[in-house]
Amino acid sequence: MLVKYLSFLIGVIWSYSLIKTQSIFSKKAGLIFKVFISKVSWLTLIAAIYFGYKNFSIKFTLIGIVFSIVLVHLGFKFLSKFLSSKFTEKQLVISKTFFEYSLIVWVFYYLFY
Repeated sequence: MLVKYLSFLIGVIWSYSLIKTQSIFSKKAGLIFKVFISKVSWLTLIAAIYFGYKNFSIKFTLIGIVFSIVLVHLGFKFLSKFLSSKFTEKQLVISKTFFEYSLIVWVFYYLFY
């Protein structure tokens, strides 16, 4: 029972963190991220919630969903503070741009090859 609940929590955390990651990217990378990754993440989140609903009570399912969402938001907040304290704004913009273009190249590579 514990292993099932942990797998439910991991599924919700994983899918919601990918959905939340979409808001970080610029419009063009965000569009590619939204079309190819976020849609799958929404389906994974719905499947994880359904898994929780079928295997646990509605109370435990809601507690797991709320816990996962709060954990992801706190993780993003602390990561943002950490990155802001360790790097300059210019370094963050350069690395963000690098990751955005890497995502675009990666998606096109797997689409056409």
